[in-house]
Amino acid sequence: MLGQAAKQDSPGSSLLRRSFRKTFPPAVRGAGAYLWDAQGKQYLDLSGSAAVNFIGHGVSEIVAAMTEQARSVEFVHGSQFTTPIAEQYASELLEFAGENFRGGAVYFCSGGSEAVETALKLARQYQVEVGQGDRWQIISRNQSYHGATLGAVAVSRNKRRREIYRPMLREFSTVEAPYCYRCVHDCTDGCFDCGQEYAAEVERAIIENDGKVAAVILEPVSGATLGAVVPPKGYLAKVSELCNKHHVLMIADEVMSGMGRTGRNFAVDHWGVAPDILVTAKGLSSGYVPLGAVIMSKKVVDAISSGSGSFIHGFTYSSHPISLAAGQAVLQYILEHKLVEAADSDREGSIGHTLKENLAQLRMMNHVGEVRGIGLLWAVEFVSDTESRDSFPVAVNFSGQVAQAAIERGLLVYPVQGCADGDCGDHVLIAPPAVITPDQITWACEQLSAAIEEVSAQA
Repeated sequence: MLGQAAKQDSPGSSLLRRSFRKTFPPAVRGAGAYLWDAQGKQYLDLSGSAAVNFIGHGVSEIVAAMTEQARSVEFVHGSQFTTPIAEQYASELLEFAGENFRGGAVYFCSGGSEAVETALKLARQYQVEVGQGDRWQIISRNQSYHGATLGAVAVSRNKRRREIYRPMLREFSTVEAPYCYRCVHDCTDGCFDCGQEYAAEVERAIIENDGKVAAVILEPVSGATLGAVVPPKGYLAKVSELCNKHHVLMIADEVMSGMGRTGRNFAVDHWGVAPDILVTAKGLSSGYVPLGAVIMSKKVVDAISSGSGSFIHGFTYSSHPISLAAGQAVLQYILEHKLVEAADSDREGSIGHTLKENLAQLRMMNHVGEVRGIGLLWAVEFVSDTESRDSFPVAVNFSGQVAQAAIERGLLVYPVQGCADGDCGDHVLIAPPAVITPDQITWACEQLSAAIEEVSAQA
């Protein structure tokens, strides 16, 4: 069943819907990295439930914050009222986002897809407000994923999730994403030069669109579609420079990589990049409620506030007070427990470093092509031949088989196909909560290794 689900790039969803009737038994508190199914079987959640859970399952402080807010006010419509929780949490999130967003603003919504839709419309309105009404094009990257709504699908290049809807989509310009394991350029210098080549593609696309580009959207660290690909040094800085040069906004999609997941508050912080708009979700609420956010720079805010004065957009559940109470409590938990530092895979003694070291042992295994990632966001890519780097045929569904073998051992990973060319290319995504322990990581990597060995023996 898991293998069939994984072929649709929906990792184990049909199996999990049937099996996970509850997350943890009522008597269990502070479940951390564990989940239990309806039959009481325990699973170690090495994927953070699709790279969502960052603070661990069963944190009572989050539930308490939601309950307290519900007693005060459960809902007001954003067109009529603001709320103290919205103002407080927005201020705290802007502070967490750093100096680049000082004087900026936050637009809250119900998840990553809504946040991307919001960012796209915000970029278009910004250009109109500054007198650039001809700018509407959005440049995105191949092998990217930005969400399931039509606007987000239009700028995504996940073939399986996009193909059926193509007649309904506006086709935007795309460029290649740096993917050093399968790079077409010379990588002998550690990929710096090839990163500049990929950045140059962005400029060519801007020029070819002849003054019509409103924004470039990209994942600073690739999510599930490409699988935790970290950009070459200098790439993001060059793209940012080119966007500024051509008066194009840069949108950083950190739905998966934000809120400490990579060992920084946001992934762009690794490279000192300052996007105009930053999108985040998943770890924003750590899965306790549906929540997304668009964090915008002062430049964007000032253009609208000094122009029309109103963002032409809105969702009924934008800035829902109970969701914001959960998000604020998650942020406080991250800060109080120093979970960003815990996720830093370059910090000796951190849980992120422990994961990095344990995963490195998989590199010598048969059919493991690459282990890549940063912080607590990693992927293991599988190939039929490690020298040629050829992928398995789609029908083999190697990643789905590995995930199924892992589940039988009580381990949850996130299987995906298509990283090589949209159809072929198998990997599993690994994104555990930052509260996972060293012993749990050791055990998890042992089980993943055993699952890979079992499937490799049959390949």
